[in-house]
Amino acid sequence: MVAGGHSVVLLAAVVSLAAVSAFVEELDDTFMKTPRAEEMWLIQVYAPWCSFCRQLDPVWNTVASELRSLGSPVNMGKTDATANTGLAKEFQVRGYPAILMLKNDVTYNYQGPRTKDGITDFANRVSGPVVRALTSHQLFQHAMMRHQVLFVYIGASSPLKVNYVAAAKELIVHTYFFCATRDVLPKAATISTLPAVAVFKDGTYFTYDEEQDGNLKAWINRERFLGFFKIDSYTLYAMGDSGKLVALALVDDRNPSEKSIWYKNLLEKAATDYKELYSRDFHFGYMEDRDYIEGLVMGEVAVPSLMVVNLSSDGYFLPPGSVETEEDLLDFLNGVLDNRIECQGGNGFTQRFRRFTYDTRNTLTSIFSQAPLLGCLLLSFPLAVLCLFCAMYYKLRVPDELDHQEPPDTSRDRGATSQGDQQKMVADKKAD
Repeated sequence: MVAGGHSVVLLAAVVSLAAVSAFVEELDDTFMKTPRAEEMWLIQVYAPWCSFCRQLDPVWNTVASELRSLGSPVNMGKTDATANTGLAKEFQVRGYPAILMLKNDVTYNYQGPRTKDGITDFANRVSGPVVRALTSHQLFQHAMMRHQVLFVYIGASSPLKVNYVAAAKELIVHTYFFCATRDVLPKAATISTLPAVAVFKDGTYFTYDEEQDGNLKAWINRERFLGFFKIDSYTLYAMGDSGKLVALALVDDRNPSEKSIWYKNLLEKAATDYKELYSRDFHFGYMEDRDYIEGLVMGEVAVPSLMVVNLSSDGYFLPPGSVETEEDLLDFLNGVLDNRIECQGGNGFTQRFRRFTYDTRNTLTSIFSQAPLLGCLLLSFPLAVLCLFCAMYYKLRVPDELDHQEPPDTSRDRGATSQGDQQKMVADKKAD
């Protein structure tokens, strides 16, 4: 009876998985040849040997089921880059798994965390209007509750709105964009000059000033992050486009020590209390996943610890001494800004070569631990090619050396032989 019950549960799970997988279409190189101007597609480009791709599979199927249940117009697909090289080349895929959205013949690349919520939010954001209208006070409040960072254009049509829409078309992959009239704003938001672009975050708001903030798109890219928050490796990589330095507390958030909590609170206090002083130059946050940072410094990183990262140059700064007080932290941040503290790492030739060696070693180690046979194949292939080239070189070089070798001088031997024959003939005549 128990065995029968287990069979029923297993069968139900298989049927459920098959039903969910049916929402994802397997695509090949003929996909781009079919006119799809009116369709929207969310596509995963994967490689069969990629462990991260295999981890994404159940998430991908869940996202497909979620979008289908919500009545989303987005179609879900996936394609094997090793079998469909034309499609991978068309999408300019450089790493796996790659996630992208096709809408109106425009490709939007997803760079966020590989989670159900992150991917679903990306699909809903890009598939909808570039700029969403907030037509009532209730809608505005609802948007503020849903989004921790809220960009809003306020006012009638203007050149500023044209620039705002243009920036939104490019940055919609990262954040939502809204427009509203003055009368739907919260009472605390007193914006005197219109038109204006405002960002609401961290319990407050501030407006874009072209004279002080420069390019609107660059300003949005800088301000689309919270003042202090938990940062993952995907978000840290995306912060590289903002042009700001990132002040980080590296902690173990699952088993926090007193020092971890102290570093987090200290950095958050600096981000809040000294916002006017540091917000133009720094992002502030804390990280639990250290893989990206260890790849940057090419070694193990102590936890807990503090550091500042310059993502535009792959450089990093470490405190010259222990950080025990708020004054120590502020001195460290000021030292970074006025170049008193040396930047380590970087993207020079030597550093790039060292990082390539480090990444290659880690990749091979990961492959050997997860798929030893594949690791042996990948390692033996270049060695086999090298041996083949050496054999061909040797085979071509030996006959060439033989062709240029001087023939032996046999004239002296022939002369000596002739003289010996003559002497023998004389000796024979005397004997007769």
